[in-house]
Amino acid sequence: MEVKIYYEDTDCGGVVYYANYLKYFERARTEYLETRGYSVAALIKQGVIFVVVHAEVKYCSPGRYGEMLVVETDVGDVTRAALTFSHVVREKVSGRVVVKGSARLAATDGNGKVTRLDRDMVAALHSAAHP
Repeated sequence: MEVKIYYEDTDCGGVVYYANYLKYFERARTEYLETRGYSVAALIKQGVIFVVVHAEVKYCSPGRYGEMLVVETDVGDVTRAALTFSHVVREKVSGRVVVKGSARLAATDGNGKVTRLDRDMVAALHSAAHP
C-alpha cells in the first residue's frame, strides 16, 4: 500500500509524527484483508471486531514531507482468535527502510469478549503466512 506524506502527517520538523505509522499499519491491515476477500465492514456486521493487543514499532530512518512510502504487510502467526501482522515501511524511490513493526490483533465480539474466527478464514490466512 502506498502512502503519500502530507504536511498534516508531520511534526514541526517536517518528519512523520511517530504515532502516524500506527495509522498507516491499520490502513495496510485493512487493505491486506480486503484484497483477500475479507471485508472488515462485513466482519463487523457478523460480530467480529479486531482489537490490537500488542504493537511494536522500530524507527529506522525519518519519513519526510512530500515523500511516498510503501507499506509492505504480511500475516504471521494465525490462530482461531488472533492474527499477527508484520509491516515494513519503505521510501518508494530509494527503497530505504523507514519503519518496521508488528501488531497482534484479537478477534472479539461486540462486547469485547474474545471470539473465534471462521475456520475458512483462518486456513486461508494461515496458508498466506506459510506458503
